[in-house]
Amino acid sequence: MDIQEIISKLNKENTLNSEVIMHKPLSGGTVSQLFLLQTKDGKKYALKVNEPKIIQSEVQYLKSYSHLEILPDFQFVEATNKYLVYSFIEGSTSYISGNKRELLETLVHELINHYKTAPDFNGWGWADEPTHSWYSFLLSRTQEASGILDTHLKKEDYHLVVDLIEKHKESKIRPFLLHGDLGVHNFIFHNGQLKGVIDPCPVIGDPLYDFIYAFCSSPDDLTKATFDAATVCLSVGKNYETSTIYEYVLIGLYHRLATCKKHHPNDFEEYVKAWYYWKEILVKSL
Repeated sequence: MDIQEIISKLNKENTLNSEVIMHKPLSGGTVSQLFLLQTKDGKKYALKVNEPKIIQSEVQYLKSYSHLEILPDFQFVEATNKYLVYSFIEGSTSYISGNKRELLETLVHELINHYKTAPDFNGWGWADEPTHSWYSFLLSRTQEASGILDTHLKKEDYHLVVDLIEKHKESKIRPFLLHGDLGVHNFIFHNGQLKGVIDPCPVIGDPLYDFIYAFCSSPDDLTKATFDAATVCLSVGKNYETSTIYEYVLIGLYHRLATCKKHHPNDFEEYVKAWYYWKEILVKSL
């Protein structure tokens, strides 16, 4: 939809209780369109345009966790899920390395520990395109990653990850509603402190997935000490022995290696070092 058409409709129906007087495009995802809106009363909002099933899953996530201050406040969704409006969180998306432990602990206390089982559960993985099991979701992500990493890592590394996923194929986990894209690129900072988390791509699965995703989302401080310190704070989705948790770190790190190679190739060597570092940790923990 045309942004002017959307704004005209919002103003005509007084959706935001004040006239939208300014808008400008923001950096969005690969598919979504994102705009900053400002109303006559001085309030700011983000407006996102995307495929209806994606908008619907994001709305579900924001509504489910509407009580959490770290997330934007849901305001409005178009009747056919063509776009949604939520509060705009002031700050910067520029991540400054050096405080990953504090960052992870904040995420755990203010977001992950508040996760709830998914409403209307009907599958695992991406909420807008669920699959029949958590195992099949992780395996699919691994196969996609392999297509990018086959010429950069050994084939045995791919088989190691597949074996780890197979090992936990029958694990009993509860279906929590997760952010799904909980990385530093979706964090808002103010004075170096985490202030907000934006742009969920909701996933139905294990809360540990979001925690490991956040840990692996930047190449700095991918150490056991930082991971262990933050893991202590987890109170949901932590029903595993230590060695099992480290196995899931390797799975998440493999997925992140592929994302890095595709979108942030300059960081790839740092992630490769982390890969071999965590392989060694896993061997020692067994």
